[in-house]
Amino acid sequence: MKNKAEVVIIGGGVIGCSIAYHLAANGMKDVVVLEKEYLASGATGRCGAGVRQQWGTEMNCRLSSGSARDFENMNEELEYEGDIEFIQGGYLLVAYTEHQVEQFRKNVALQNSLGIKSKFLTPLEAQEIVPHLNIDPLLAATFHDKDGHANPFHVTQAYANAARRLGVQINTYTTVLGIKREGDKVTGVITDRGEISAPIVVNAAGGYADVVAKMAGVNVPTYSERHQILVTEPVEAMQGPMVMSFHHNTYCQQTPHGSFLMGLGENVEPSHEIRGSWQFLKEMSDKITEMLPPLRHLRIVRQWAGLYHMSPDKTPILGGTEELQGFQMAVGFSGHGFMIAPMTGRLMAANILGLDHKDKDILATLNIERFAKGELFVEPSVV
Repeated sequence: MKNKAEVVIIGGGVIGCSIAYHLAANGMKDVVVLEKEYLASGATGRCGAGVRQQWGTEMNCRLSSGSARDFENMNEELEYEGDIEFIQGGYLLVAYTEHQVEQFRKNVALQNSLGIKSKFLTPLEAQEIVPHLNIDPLLAATFHDKDGHANPFHVTQAYANAARRLGVQINTYTTVLGIKREGDKVTGVITDRGEISAPIVVNAAGGYADVVAKMAGVNVPTYSERHQILVTEPVEAMQGPMVMSFHHNTYCQQTPHGSFLMGLGENVEPSHEIRGSWQFLKEMSDKITEMLPPLRHLRIVRQWAGLYHMSPDKTPILGGTEELQGFQMAVGFSGHGFMIAPMTGRLMAANILGLDHKDKDILATLNIERFAKGELFVEPSVV
C-alpha cells in the first residue's frame, strides 16, 4: 500500500469508485481508494439498484438524466468485459391522492421541459403497462420508458477496473482508523495497514460516512437508518417496469432472472443496524399485494437490509467544507446514491481538479453550507 497520494477516497462503493475513475480519466493518477471489506460490500451491494429520471426538481432531473446516459454507454466507455445489466424497462409511478396527482402533473411538465419524455397516465393507461396493477384506488400515474435498473456489483466493478487501468490503487479489507489534520487542513489518513499522507481526502463511506466525518472533526448533519428489501422466487416474466408508490412508500420490480425485488421505506431510529425484521415482511407483503394482487402467490426467498445515509433534506452533500480544507464529501444520498453515481463522480472530479463542467452549478446547491443558511433543498418525489 502506498504511504503517499494526491487523493485518498474512503469507501469502495459505487460512489467512491466512480469518483476515482473520473479523477484518473481527467489526469489525476495518484489516487488511492480504501474499502474496509470488498467492493460494493456496503450500501451499494444492498440497494434496490433502480435508475429513474422522474423527479420533481430540475437539479435531480439533471443529475439522473446525465447518469442514465452514462449507464447506457457504460460497458463501452469503461471497456468492461462483463455487463452492467442496465435494463430500461421503465418506472411506473402511481398516485392515490389529489395532491399526488397535482404534483405528478407538475413533475411531468418539468421533466418534459428538460428532455425527459415521461408521460402522465390515466389508471387504465397504467394498467395497460402493468396488467396486474390494482387500479380501483388509483387516480393517475406517470411513466418513462428510459428508466430502469442495473447490477450494482457490476457497475462498481466496471468503475474499479477502469480506474485501476489508469493507475488508481484500490485497497480492500483496509479499515480507516483516523484522519490526520494540521490545523484546518487535512494531511492524510490512518489505516490498520499504515498511514497515507494526502492533501485531499474524500469521504464516500456510504452508511458510515457520519463516522468518517467525526474522525475528521467535521460536523455533518447526517445519520444512517436501516432500509429493508426482500426477494421472491423466480417466475415467468410478467412485469417490465419498476412500480413505485410514494403513498405506500414502496417500490417493486421483476429482475432479469424472474424474481421480484421490493423495498419499503420504514420509520426507524437512526442506527447502523442491518438485521432484518419480521415486521418488515408483514408490512411489505400487505402493501405490495394491495397494489399488485397476483404477487400474493409468490414465495419469499430471503430478505436483507442496508443503510440509507440521510441528510436533513434527503438530498446529498457534495464538495468541500470550510471547517477542513482538503476534506471533500459525497455523502447523505438518502437512498439515491446508486442512480446518480455517474454524475456524482463527474462533478466531484471536476470540483477537486478545478475543471469546468456544464452541471457544476449543482455543487453550489448541494454544498454543506446550505444547512447553516437554512437553504434546504426540497425534493417532492422520494421514497
